[in-house]
Amino acid sequence: MNVDVAVFDCDGVILESMDIKSLAFRRVGEEYGPEAAGRLEDYHRLHGGVSRYRKFAWFFREVLGREITAADEETMNAKFVRAALEEVLVCPLVPGIREVLDRLSGRLPLYVASGTPEDELRFILEKRRLAGYFVRICGSPPDKEEILRTIVEERGINPERCLMVGDAETDRAAAARVGTLFYGRGEYFRDLGCPWYQDMTHLTGWIETGA
Repeated sequence: MNVDVAVFDCDGVILESMDIKSLAFRRVGEEYGPEAAGRLEDYHRLHGGVSRYRKFAWFFREVLGREITAADEETMNAKFVRAALEEVLVCPLVPGIREVLDRLSGRLPLYVASGTPEDELRFILEKRRLAGYFVRICGSPPDKEEILRTIVEERGINPERCLMVGDAETDRAAAARVGTLFYGRGEYFRDLGCPWYQDMTHLTGWIETGA
């Protein structure tokens, strides 16, 4: 086993919540018209793992043509939570992730690194009875790159012995900038030269056979 630490994104890696979040972004944008709502949803899908507040700021700047205010942020976030949280609390786990966590817990330090606000992320994983698997649950802010760097520094390990597991280009890019290993979930990674699979059912075997 060439991995000393494993770091997991949440949406799309632990929880099958990406479609729930995408629909929530569309609903948040609907009051500005269907085209605007579609652009916000598309931006979210292209930038999975990025803080929703950065997505809201992009939406106001690039779609609505003005800078977002603190009041706008609060309103957008409240709408988003109403649209998504209840479903996220009951959505399925990604196939294979429970087995991965059961197998690796106690053998490797496990972390979560997500773009979801940290208090909300911790609440969700506690309600799903998953929090106990992890040494630390890290949400936004900061961003994925900063979270990864902090984990590597705190563990005192070579970045190449830290594994980031994600389902978005932002996850892969953060791993590349920090110099960690990366394992992708989903077809997006098929031709990108990194290990990947449709779900988490092959991850433990990949780690145990010499990642």
